[in-house]
Amino acid sequence: MRKNSLYSVLLIIFLFGCSSSNIKEPDSTQLVEPQSEEIEQIVKDPNASDYWDNAVLVWSDEFDGTTLSNENWSFETGDNGWGNNELQNYRPEGNTEVSNGTLKITAKINTDNTIEGEYTSARLNSKKSFKFGRMEIRAKLPEHKGSGTWPALWMLGSNIKTAGWPLCGEIDIMEYVSFKPNKTHFTIHSKANNHTNGTEVTSGAVVLETIEEEFHNFGILWSAEYIKFYVDDIENIQFIFKRPINSTIDNWPFSDNFYFLMNIAVGGNWGGLEGVDPLIFPATMEVDYIRVYQVN
Repeated sequence: MRKNSLYSVLLIIFLFGCSSSNIKEPDSTQLVEPQSEEIEQIVKDPNASDYWDNAVLVWSDEFDGTTLSNENWSFETGDNGWGNNELQNYRPEGNTEVSNGTLKITAKINTDNTIEGEYTSARLNSKKSFKFGRMEIRAKLPEHKGSGTWPALWMLGSNIKTAGWPLCGEIDIMEYVSFKPNKTHFTIHSKANNHTNGTEVTSGAVVLETIEEEFHNFGILWSAEYIKFYVDDIENIQFIFKRPINSTIDNWPFSDNFYFLMNIAVGGNWGGLEGVDPLIFPATMEVDYIRVYQVN
């Protein structure tokens, strides 16, 4: 068959197929020029069922060895309440350990007279930031003993120093408060939707019976059109936040780079709603790995 005839047939098939209202156009289509008489069409559509199967690992920390990677992580420090009236003093040493293939973040009662605050803990920031992809963190939460801890695995917009919070955006991949055992929460914050005015967009409490006893995978599938939150497997979607139709930086700040944070807060406006039981300390969250996959 001559090339012109082949193009004509393909054009008729394409126009006929697009007449159906049930067919959604892909976000982007690249037509590769034919070699000999073959036409190859490459479609990368985040809404396709197999899209994330093609994601490849671009960055990870497996927490092997005995020290935390200075190339991957930095510490935030201080006892300023962190915008939530939290009680811990974050410090760069004494509350983290890398051993037996996991990172341990531990909140403790403060026994150091040279450090302010009733409790100490750690808050880690990744030095690398990312836009879009499959982000997954495998972790086990502190053994449940009572109220007062607030562990989180989350992300903030890399422009936070210039834009401030909440305009920078926040993605809570996993949040847990110990007065709600066996449950986790998935939430996004933006200028239009955030907890300071009660408009955050959240999954609410998602039951996960073994969250304190076993490791689980907490992850997101993040594209230009949505953020999907899952547990253990990418098919096990628990919550979806779709890009608003009339999106602005106020309600969709999720088209820029974000970095990771991992921490255990003590008390605070949410974690301390039912008080802080001193008998629960030390409280340790273990992280097996953090991985970022992207579609090329």
